[in-house]
Amino acid sequence: MSEPVVIAGAGPVGMVGALLLARHGVASVVLEAQPRRVAVGSRSICVQRDVLDILERVGVGALVADAGVTWTRGRTYFREHQVLEITFPEVGDSAFPPFVNTPQSVVELLLEQRLAEEPLIEVRWGQEVTSVAQDDHGVDVATRGGVVRGSHLIAADGQRSAVRHALGLAFDGMSFSDKFLIADIRAELGYSVPERRFYFDPPWNPGRQVLLHPQPHGVWRIDWQVPDQFDLATERDNGGLDERIRAVVGDRGYDIVWLSVYRFHQRMASRMRVGRILLAGDAAHAMSPFGARGLNSGVADADNAVWKIVLAGQGRAGPGLLESYHLERGAAAEENLRITGDTMRFLVPQTDAEKARRVNVLERAVDDPDARTEIDSGKLAEPFWYVDSPLTTGDRLVRFPREPGAARPPVAGVLCPDGRLDRGMRLRELVGPRFVVLTHWCPWRPADDWERELVGQPVPLDQEEDDHLVQALRLRPRSLVVVRPDGHLAAVLREPEPPEPIGPLVTAALRRATGWG
Repeated sequence: MSEPVVIAGAGPVGMVGALLLARHGVASVVLEAQPRRVAVGSRSICVQRDVLDILERVGVGALVADAGVTWTRGRTYFREHQVLEITFPEVGDSAFPPFVNTPQSVVELLLEQRLAEEPLIEVRWGQEVTSVAQDDHGVDVATRGGVVRGSHLIAADGQRSAVRHALGLAFDGMSFSDKFLIADIRAELGYSVPERRFYFDPPWNPGRQVLLHPQPHGVWRIDWQVPDQFDLATERDNGGLDERIRAVVGDRGYDIVWLSVYRFHQRMASRMRVGRILLAGDAAHAMSPFGARGLNSGVADADNAVWKIVLAGQGRAGPGLLESYHLERGAAAEENLRITGDTMRFLVPQTDAEKARRVNVLERAVDDPDARTEIDSGKLAEPFWYVDSPLTTGDRLVRFPREPGAARPPVAGVLCPDGRLDRGMRLRELVGPRFVVLTHWCPWRPADDWERELVGQPVPLDQEEDDHLVQALRLRPRSLVVVRPDGHLAAVLREPEPPEPIGPLVTAALRRATGWG
């Protein structure tokens, strides 16, 4: 690629995008509107296991996990009753726990340190985007400091995205009338292990709810749902804020680390790809944080976008590859908005019918275990599945479980399971920048230079130490899987009966996965 990729926004999504591009050997220029980073407050805190894998590919996954707090249990209360308890056991052979709570400000600092070590990345502060223009060969991004030319543009410049505005894209959806007061406090609450607690209608916040999340160094994040007329300055002056905190911590000492008041939104850009410009993260979709689907989905956006931009820049992408970004990540955003929308309708009911249902469910849940399954305090983030993508070679007639939290079978489109290989490394360490072909007693080899450049040599899963992955992928002998650079399965193929070779099937799957149809 003769020109760098331009990235608008130096938040986590933009920085991950820049570091992934550098892993492919591609330069980038990151334009940030703010004059400098202000690392305060927790903001997004819950990082999902598979997103930690993406972060590890750019050198910070283990650092983010080590800097955070691992929690594997969540409790939900209605008034004085515990009505639900969920646990997250260690599932599979992953390098990371299911969820780690690390404040976004810490994640940003760790990413920024990696950016400073990478010569292919240039960060320009105080450079707000004022306009964009593109032609068949590149994108011109104008700021008050001048015009930056790039091969492509990743717009990761937040909910008020200047790029989205310059493109004239709609950002339709809704905003919720109630506000949420978020406080990071340092206090010793006496819990034996870190856990998430959700309180519906507690006596100290009647008719609304409170969420309690652990953070590193004895800090807790408390989210109160408060009425629209809530004013933080007044609450601090009249002692109301102290009363709220005391209801949680009792007579223990506490320190306030950070305070903020938010109103949550459910919105999505009308397009996530316009020519050579791809929208990612909050610039493309805004959703409530209950379920931790915002930052996690934004990092997945960057992971999806980068390998497609790289192939396009190398002239190896088919005509459908860049458009598949909108199709795949647009579908993921719609799914996340559907799930978080259901959650918000339970948390902040907008109609009399929704209010009545919430009360009915919570009251029944005190004594009825079946009612507890209807409680919705947030369906936690998980990787999206590209089973309907035009890049996927799979059986569209097989029923695929789409409900939140369901176990996803290892079919084409889902994220490949992880596991240690006979060669001593983990499978996900091989993911990107190339495709990976895993063979199980199957003699496939690349047919030509195009396949060799795209894949390299296949990775055989033929030894006893590989059995965990063979079982996780449900592979039979004489079969193989094609893994995309973002870790999703592009195809699961079985060698045809003799005398038919498997090579043409793999070639067709690779062509489809690179946008050639």
